[in-house]
Amino acid sequence: MVIEMTFLFKRTATLLLATMLAAPMVQAAPAKADVNALLKKFSERLEQLEKRNAELEQQLTQLRTENSAKLEPRIKAIEEQNAKIEKGLENDGVSQYEPELTARLKAVEYQSLNMQKSARTVSALDGVTAGVSLTTVAQHPGEMPAGSHIHNSQLNYRGDVTVSLPLPNSGDIENKMVAAFRLGQGIGLNGVRSFAKPNASAFRVSSTSPDDSVAVLGQAWYQATIPLPFGGFKPRSREKLEINFGKMDPFSFFDQNAVANDETRQFLNTVFVHNPLLDAGGDIGVDANGFTPGFRVSYLNEVNKAEPWRLSFGVFGAGQGANYTRFFSSPLVIAQVEKQFKSFGGLNGNVRAYYWRNGQAAQYSGDVAAHSGWGISADQRVSDNVALFGRYGHQLTGRVSFDRALTFGAEFGGGLWQRGADALGVSLGWLRTSNQFRNDAPTLADFGFAASNAERVAEIYYRYRVNKQFELSPDLQLISRPAGNSDASLVKLFGVRAQIVY
Repeated sequence: MVIEMTFLFKRTATLLLATMLAAPMVQAAPAKADVNALLKKFSERLEQLEKRNAELEQQLTQLRTENSAKLEPRIKAIEEQNAKIEKGLENDGVSQYEPELTARLKAVEYQSLNMQKSARTVSALDGVTAGVSLTTVAQHPGEMPAGSHIHNSQLNYRGDVTVSLPLPNSGDIENKMVAAFRLGQGIGLNGVRSFAKPNASAFRVSSTSPDDSVAVLGQAWYQATIPLPFGGFKPRSREKLEINFGKMDPFSFFDQNAVANDETRQFLNTVFVHNPLLDAGGDIGVDANGFTPGFRVSYLNEVNKAEPWRLSFGVFGAGQGANYTRFFSSPLVIAQVEKQFKSFGGLNGNVRAYYWRNGQAAQYSGDVAAHSGWGISADQRVSDNVALFGRYGHQLTGRVSFDRALTFGAEFGGGLWQRGADALGVSLGWLRTSNQFRNDAPTLADFGFAASNAERVAEIYYRYRVNKQFELSPDLQLISRPAGNSDASLVKLFGVRAQIVY
C-alpha cells in the first residue's frame, strides 16, 4: 500500500510540474531561482518517500521471514499428525500409540457396526416366538384298587421348550418351522388300575432309568399357509390352505378344546385333556413319548370372520410307524370339521367333530388290529367368568376295554370372587365298558374280575396365580368303579401342581 501511494505521489508531482511549465505565456514567468528551489524541494521529498518505502519493504520481508519460520513447524506437525491418522485408519485394531482422533473414529465406527449388527439380528428374529414351561406335580393316593402298581406318593416334573421360526415367504405363501423339546422324570400315579390315568403331565423317556433326565425332540414340523384362491390378492383373501409335515403331536391339530386341553394348567386326568378313546384308550397310536411323524392338510374359511369354519385331514404314523420302525403301511387317519360360533351375547364357542381309523391299534388282549371311531369336542363361554366343555367318543371297531366315553365340565373365572387371574375347574367323566371286555376281563391277567357298567371319574382343581409366571393348583380326583370293577373301593387322589412359564 505504501509503494502504491509513493507511485501516485510521483505521478501527481510530474503532472503538476508539466502544468506549470505549460501555463499560458500571458502569466508572468517565475524567477529561475524559485523554480530551482521548488524542484529541490520536490527532489528532497521524493528521496524521503523512497527511503520510507525501502524501510517498509525491509519490514515486510522480515515479517514474511518470521511468519514462515513460525508456520513451517506447525504445518509440518499437522502433516505428521495426518500421516499418523491415515496409518492408524488402515487397520481395525486400536493402539495406545495412535492419535486420539483415530481411536475415537474407530470407536464411533465400531458402535455404528454394532448397532447395524443388532438391527440385522432384530430383523432376523422378527416373528420368532419361544416359550418355556416347567411343571411339577405331587400326588398322594388314598386306598388303591388291587392290581395297581403304585401305592405311595409320587413326585414328577416336566419341562417344555417350544420355538416357532418364520421362514422367508414364497410369494404370498407364508412358511414357518416349529420345534418342541421335552424332558422330565417320574411317572406319577398312572400305575393305578383304571381306564383313566390321573397324571397327564408325567413324562419320562421310556428307554431310560428313573435316575435319568433326558430331553427329546418331541416336535419338529413345517407349515405352509397358502391364501386362496391361489394367485389371488392376498389382503382380500378369506380362505387359506395349511399344509404341515414332520414330527408332531396330533392333538395340536385335532380334538382341541378351549376349556380342557392343557394338563399343565387345566384338568390333570387324561380323560379330561383329550378324547378318552384316543388318549387313555390308546387309539391315537403315538410313540411312548407322545409324538409321531405325519402329514396334515387343512382348509380354513373366514368369509364370515366372526364364525369361521375349517376342514382338516391328517395321516400319522401309528404303532411301529410312530417310532420309525415301520413305514405308514397302516397309519392313523383322522378327519375333522370344526366351526366357531358366537352365542350368549357374542361369546366364543367351538364344535369339532372327527372320525379316525388306526391301522395298528393296541387291543386289551395284547394283539394289534385296526380300530375306528368318531368323537365330538365342544366348548362354549357363557359369561366373562364361566366356560363349559363337553366331549363324546364312540368306538366303532376294535377290541377295547371301554367303547363309549362322555366327559363334561366347567371352568369358573376368579373374577367371581375378586381374583381375576384365578380359576376353578370341575369335571365329570363316564367310560362305559365294552361288551367284549366284560366277557373277557375275568380271564385277563391284568384284570381277573367281572367288569360291568362304567368307570366314573371326577376332578376339581383351583388354579391360584402367584404372579405372572408362577401358578399353584391343588387338585382332587375321584375314580369310582375303576376299570369297571364294581367291587373296588373309591379311589381318592390328592395332588398339587406348580407351573412356571416364561
